[in-house]
Amino acid sequence: MPIIKPISSLRNKAREIATICHEQDEPVYLTTNGQGDLVVMSIEHYERLKAHGELFEKLGVAQAQSAAGERGITHAQMMRRLRKRLHEK
Repeated sequence: MPIIKPISSLRNKAREIATICHEQDEPVYLTTNGQGDLVVMSIEHYERLKAHGELFEKLGVAQAQSAAGERGITHAQMMRRLRKRLHEK
């Protein structure tokens, strides 16, 4: 269930909103005159959303490449590359 607060809460109860964002790990939707206006969330939540978006974008590219008949690499080849990169660091 989304957490919805009036935008005045941002000024009057900023600490409460921050606590909700961190403890419940959910964004808080702020309204102005009953209409959606802003979303406030923790940095951790934002970074996860951003990472998911990037992952889905890469999956979309891979799917398009596959549909176009482009050849990729096997799972075993990818695991070897990843292990090599880990050991180089």
